Amino acid sequence: IVEKDRFQTLGDLRKQWTESGVETSRATVYRRVQEMGYRCHIPQVKPLLNQKQRQKRLTWATEKQHWTVAQWSKREMPKCLKSSVKYPQSVMVWGAMSAAVNAASYQEILEHFMLPSAEKLYGDEDFIFQHDLAPAHSAKTTGKWCTDHGITVLNWPANSPDLNPIENLWDIVKRKLRDARPNTLDELKAAIEASWASITPQQCHRLIAFMPRRIEAVISAKGFPTKY
Repeated sequence: IVEKDRFQTLGDLRKQWTESGVETSRATVYRRVQEMGYRCHIPQVKPLLNQKQRQKRLTWATEKQHWTVAQWSKREMPKCLKSSVKYPQSVMVWGAMSAAVNAASYQEILEHFMLPSAEKLYGDEDFIFQHDLAPAHSAKTTGKWCTDHGITVLNWPANSPDLNPIENLWDIVKRKLRDARPNTLDELKAAIEASWASITPQQCHRLIAFMPRRIEAVISAKGFPTKY
């Protein structure tokens, strides 16, 4: 039964046994499953990747296989906030990925926030900007904007949050906000900014230092989703 459907819960197994005339407790089901060499886990939710997407991920990872941590550190991670007027009150947050904006407004964000941030972080040094394949990011006008401003953009495979350490930063921000109880839009903005500001450079460095491992994981998985 377990091998036929590995997504069944202990409750599902117990129900099937009960329907077949075997009365047992959930604890007994758990022990029997353990005795047969199985372990109970909550399945990880990963993006569904088709063969073409897996191949692009594998190609991308192979190309970046020999990048050093210093090279990964040259990815731009600016931040800004964009308010939403829809009810209930909320804040669209933009770090190194954009909120739900169109190409024109995204380019305004790049102009007014990304460029000054890059100037402050890197000065005259070269850097590589990374964003995903959201429509505003992959629009032809956005590509032209980056070209016109001399911005080198990192090519990016679709459905690959496991390759982007910024996802881990968003998780840190969300966990820090769990105990916050903002009552107004301004309080919500302040709480998000405080959570982001509390992230240390050491935390960012550790995430970036793991990029070579993420690359190796994609290659080992032949383009399939990884544990990251």
